[in-house]
Amino acid sequence: MIGSLRGRLTFRQAPSIIIECQGVGYDVETPMSTFLELPPVGDDLFLYTHMVVREDAQTLYGFATDEERVLFRLLLKISGIGAKMGLAILSAMSVDGFRRCVEYEDSATLVKVPGIGKKTAERLIIEMRDRIDTPSAQSGATKVHVEAGPKSEAVDALIALGYKPREVNNLIADLDVDGKSAEDIIRLALRQVAL
Repeated sequence: MIGSLRGRLTFRQAPSIIIECQGVGYDVETPMSTFLELPPVGDDLFLYTHMVVREDAQTLYGFATDEERVLFRLLLKISGIGAKMGLAILSAMSVDGFRRCVEYEDSATLVKVPGIGKKTAERLIIEMRDRIDTPSAQSGATKVHVEAGPKSEAVDALIALGYKPREVNNLIADLDVDGKSAEDIIRLALRQVAL
């Protein structure tokens, strides 16, 4: 198996790239999270890789971080989740964003990923709960580092007030939170409770 590649980036056209390593060009597929961080063509590059061997193809997938590769491999172990869907998930959200979806049972965010319906999102949450590090998955585990933002702060605050993660997701699922502060989101969510 090929675990990583270090070489010169010679071609890039999303989602595929070619890395030349000592005269051999490796065709690699990447999630958008990795693709958007690539250096210019001609520069040196290092990627963590995962190789999928099937009867009709051998495909190499490349990731900027080992954390992305670990999540990709975990996703592949779930029935019905293939490499294409794994790349779609990593293209749509960060590893921490995915952990947050699992931790807070946020299927509404997962269904925004192309190819993921409500049932698949719910199955992902259930099956990944025991496979990834989240505070509820393992007692005493390190707190998940999540993307900071008003919505995240509002979710944390509502959970601190005693609401269950699922209740919080239901409260904010239909709210228009774009451009709003965490305080505004909390007020809007609490107004729904009062109705």
